Amino acid sequence: MRQCVGCGEMKPKKELIRIVKTAENEILLDDTGRKNGRGAYICASSECLAKAEKSKGLSRSFKIEIQKEIYEELKKEMEKLETR
Repeated sequence: MRQCVGCGEMKPKKELIRIVKTAENEILLDDTGRKNGRGAYICASSECLAKAEKSKGLSRSFKIEIQKEIYEELKKEMEKLETR
């Protein structure tokens, strides 16, 4: 079980999408769940991503300030996953 950084619900790992911070402080959507780096989990919805942005859930998980542009990139990638 993992906790969504957006809504805070506990869900099985397979139901959530992993967001990873690499060693180069790059924030990426990890749809495979196998990339190296610190991971945080989020529900597969843009609503939870918006909640995570508002509550600074990702910033707390990764212990860095996350820029607005990174959230925009994550939203675009999340929309691609939602349409699959």
